[in-house]
Amino acid sequence: MKRHAMTGCLLLAALGVYAQTQGKDSLRVVNLQEVEIISTRATGNTPVAFTNVTKEELKKQNFGQDLPYLLSMTPSAITTSDAGAGIGYTTLRVRGTDATRINVTANGIPINDAESHAVFWVNLPDFASSVKDMQIQRGAGTSTNGAGAFGASINMQTGDFSLKPYAEFNGSYGSFNTHKETVKVGTGLIDGHWSFDARLSNIATDGYIDRAEVGLNSYYLQGGYYNDNTSIKLITFAGKERTYHAWNYASKEEMEEFGRRYNSCGLMFTDDNGVQHFYEDQTDNYTQKNYQLLLNHNFTSQWNLNVGLHYTKGDGYYQEYKDGRKLIEYGMQPYEVNGETVKKSDLVRKKAMDNWFGGGIFSVTYKNDRLNASVGGALNRYDGDHFGRVLWVKNYLGYLNPDNDYYRNNATKNDGNLYLKANYELGGGVSAYADMQYRHITYKINGDNDKWNSATNALQKLGINEKFDFFNPKAGLSWQINRNNRLYGSFSVAHKEPTRNNYTDGLLNEPPKAERLFDYELGYTYANSWLNLGANLYYMDYKDQLVLTGELNEIGEAIAANVPDSYRMGIELMAGLKLPCGFQWDINATLSKNRIKNFVETLYGYDDEWNDLPGVKINHGTTHIAFSPDFILNNRFGYAYKGFEASLQSQYVGKQYMSNMDIEDHRLDAYFVSNLNLAYTFKLPRLKSVTVGCTVYNLFNEKYENNGWASRYYKNSPQIQSNSAGYAAQAGTNVLGHVSIRF
Repeated sequence: MKRHAMTGCLLLAALGVYAQTQGKDSLRVVNLQEVEIISTRATGNTPVAFTNVTKEELKKQNFGQDLPYLLSMTPSAITTSDAGAGIGYTTLRVRGTDATRINVTANGIPINDAESHAVFWVNLPDFASSVKDMQIQRGAGTSTNGAGAFGASINMQTGDFSLKPYAEFNGSYGSFNTHKETVKVGTGLIDGHWSFDARLSNIATDGYIDRAEVGLNSYYLQGGYYNDNTSIKLITFAGKERTYHAWNYASKEEMEEFGRRYNSCGLMFTDDNGVQHFYEDQTDNYTQKNYQLLLNHNFTSQWNLNVGLHYTKGDGYYQEYKDGRKLIEYGMQPYEVNGETVKKSDLVRKKAMDNWFGGGIFSVTYKNDRLNASVGGALNRYDGDHFGRVLWVKNYLGYLNPDNDYYRNNATKNDGNLYLKANYELGGGVSAYADMQYRHITYKINGDNDKWNSATNALQKLGINEKFDFFNPKAGLSWQINRNNRLYGSFSVAHKEPTRNNYTDGLLNEPPKAERLFDYELGYTYANSWLNLGANLYYMDYKDQLVLTGELNEIGEAIAANVPDSYRMGIELMAGLKLPCGFQWDINATLSKNRIKNFVETLYGYDDEWNDLPGVKINHGTTHIAFSPDFILNNRFGYAYKGFEASLQSQYVGKQYMSNMDIEDHRLDAYFVSNLNLAYTFKLPRLKSVTVGCTVYNLFNEKYENNGWASRYYKNSPQIQSNSAGYAAQAGTNVLGHVSIRF
């Protein structure tokens, strides 16, 4: 109720501002300097593969789904959703690489979590409503701040100021009780120099998967001062999420017995009537607050300076019911009941984290008729505590302190980089590009891990103290053959340090290695006023690539392991047609080959008492890299006429293996999904515009899964092997109605 009241108050206040300023002259031409951190972006002369996504393109599909789903039609991209409807825990993969290998920045400032390297979009609810534009670079891309780009990088610029005051309401409601309410207001330009903007959002859904409820709240505030040569902007945005766990996924057998929406997370017991009972508070809870201070100054028409300071505070926890757990692993002693010693019991545990991330970035850019050069860098620090507590134990007779930590460790990370890049026009339409980056990282983890070490009969001790020094050069040529045709090629070197999970989920005697990538790109584009064509060939040669194994750790995060030699190669084809009659056709396809050379599996085993048995090495030869389909096709038909818009989006994703052994029992089948969007925009008195519409997702009711896990082991003998897999079922046909009112 409070959220709805806040939304109403914000909307009424905005209407008041709008009414008071409507009569003023705000149509005059104003030449003010906006804050834009563009030194990490590619331009038309940069020899890399990239796609720009505008604010208008985002708005036409931003009805509640997370930002990865708004980018799912870009080349080589696929998405996943735990809850099955694109809201909550979602991920984006590009060229088969997962979220830990996609660099994400907002205004040039790193958004990736410093330890996991992933972006948890659930902590940035409705951030797309505050984005001005985005650029997705595929491959190693240009030098950027933060985690190394091993598959792609996403550069987001947040909203610029408006000359006029405005207010806007966006709302949607549909299947699975999904709803979104967003209010945006802005003062317009005050006294020729000042501007303030705000957004408040609420998103919630029951989810397609059983009990996969999601509740998301967020805000975005910015204030800025602008003059002809200088701009200063202070931005703060935050997200708060509460999601019920849905990361166990369901096996084919469970789907057969309980249905495709079955969710085993939180299962406590099955009663005598065969009814399953679940823990109600099996939830993930997290709050993240971000602050950015940005300065842009033009010294002359040739020299420009960008400086940014940032601070992010995050804290949260998740609770879960665990059955049959060894008490000693949670710092509790066995107890006796009726003369019997109880060593295992059901319990509820809480795992929490409390962290901050801060630092600064800068870039200096010089431009003349032939040269565009930038020098820049960043220095950032992360400090995070990880700890766990036991809240309840079934039939426990001892003393239980829910505020007592059964494990705790602290991680710190310092990350600094410097880069120099230049694009020089040689003549005849040929430009040469060079880019050099040096990156230094120190990473420490100390304390107790949350995993038990049976060899020492105690929790694993973490004493990680790593240093990395990476040099990442890039070079290429771009040839603007004529007004319509362009040819480019580049070679890039990239390095990347392991993530936290690579250390804590891996074997203590086999520490993870840093990765190296050689990225070769060759592309061609054709463009005129109504037709765009493009082709991009790539070969990404990896050493010690950390590839997903298909397994999940205890909190549903994907486990990765080094493989000595692997590669990703393919061709990306793109075409776009836009006719004066209002018809538009966009299509792109990726044909690829993603392989591990001479993959050696370590097959682990157990005896009848589930005690560990020695691992067995199995050489599988050349195999598919997990979660890397060989074919992806995106197609969009659009039509616009006098305020009416219709679009049909379709995506085909080829089969994927969820492990690296080419086992058919570990396969995700190919799927083809289409979404239909209809909208009509019109005007009413005292309103700038009103848009009403409806989106039908999965129009043809495809039954498919887009994510999952897979594992296998042997029992007593390597000849007795067992395969298992879980699948993330996605929603069938579902509908969202939406309305947008701009004042």
